[in-house]
Amino acid sequence: MTRTQKPGVVKIEAWEKFSWLRAGFSARQGGGSVAYGEGELNLGWTPEDAPETVAENRRRFARAVIGGNPMTLATIRQFHSGMIRTVEADHGPLATPEGKAVLRGDGLMTDVEDVLLGVQTADCVPVLVADTRTHAVAAFHAGWRGTLARIVERGVGAMQLRYGSRPKDLVAAIGPAIGPCCFAVGEEVRSEFESQFAYGSELFSEGYDSDAVRQKYPMLFMTARAPGHSNLGPQIHADLFEANRRQLLDAGLKDKKISVVGECTACTRLRNGKRKYFSHRSEHGFTGRMLSVIGAAK
Repeated sequence: MTRTQKPGVVKIEAWEKFSWLRAGFSARQGGGSVAYGEGELNLGWTPEDAPETVAENRRRFARAVIGGNPMTLATIRQFHSGMIRTVEADHGPLATPEGKAVLRGDGLMTDVEDVLLGVQTADCVPVLVADTRTHAVAAFHAGWRGTLARIVERGVGAMQLRYGSRPKDLVAAIGPAIGPCCFAVGEEVRSEFESQFAYGSELFSEGYDSDAVRQKYPMLFMTARAPGHSNLGPQIHADLFEANRRQLLDAGLKDKKISVVGECTACTRLRNGKRKYFSHRSEHGFTGRMLSVIGAAK
């Protein structure tokens, strides 16, 4: 379904037939950052990285995605909401002189050509949507709060209202994010989803975070405490990949039009053992950011 190419770009093979469509999910390889590891592609304005390095990383990543003519990159100041912003033809400045986003929200959509929409993630779910008929596009940042707020489902509805998009013409891609293997949550999160979605209980399972040490040395994690009295027991794990796929289905998209990368940002590693993606949870907040972008070229 996917392939990785330098510098750290994951593309959707099913979309390559659309000559006008430019889209990709970044990994962490092939950049100039040293804050989180040598030669990494940090695309977020994090306090640990130099702004000029981030700006060059973004230019490098954009070139790898769009190829030829430049496109205007539009990002947003995200805050785990259900807010969706629109980029119009007379959009004006989309970033400060330093390159930081002007708009605030967690979703972007546009029908303007040569605008590349982008959302930042480091565990949350990036979802890209394209209208193959009108060439309108959208990008959504869906953490568990945004997913609970139905940002993707509502976003498809907004595309229908604003651009006349028809679900049968839409294609979508769910990018790398923290997977059900590693995303442990509290009982209150499960309760919230079960109260909001008929299929809510299907999004949760009990288990342990993916841990190579636990798998290799299981005896280290044994306890003599009675069942239910140990802090080493199974946890509640959430599947945000499936949650957002179900929202796309509920919005009217066909299953065959939805691509899921399915790689966990917390535990996916390259053959050399290095992390493939940035992960806020597994790196305890000290990490870079990926960008997921989509746009229509002229």
